[in-house]
Amino acid sequence: MNTDIFKRDERTYKIIGAAIAVHSELGCGFLEAVYQEALTLEFQARGIPFEREKELPLYYRGNKLKTFYKADFLCFDLVMVEIKALDKTTSKEEAQVINYLKASSLKKALLLNFGTTALKFKRCVL
Repeated sequence: MNTDIFKRDERTYKIIGAAIAVHSELGCGFLEAVYQEALTLEFQARGIPFEREKELPLYYRGNKLKTFYKADFLCFDLVMVEIKALDKTTSKEEAQVINYLKASSLKKALLLNFGTTALKFKRCVL
């Protein structure tokens, strides 16, 4: 049995903890941009390394495309963070994140939804 899949991922726990702090303070009802700015401050306060609106190259059959994806955050140089402020996320938002992972060659992402009374998050791993 591969027990590696059961190990706690400290990086994603730290990111989720920061997002919970932001949601606890602001609640729901703001635009994504507000949560993005607040999360920037929370990442800084917690010492979480990040790049905001990080351009991620996309590839097709080994060829770099002119089009790129701009992640809301790239944390620890390997976890893509996508922010939403919706009543609920659907498979459409999850598929978007998975497609960005596939095209960018990253392996981990977090989909954070600040639009509900409690923070909702989804871990996406390739």
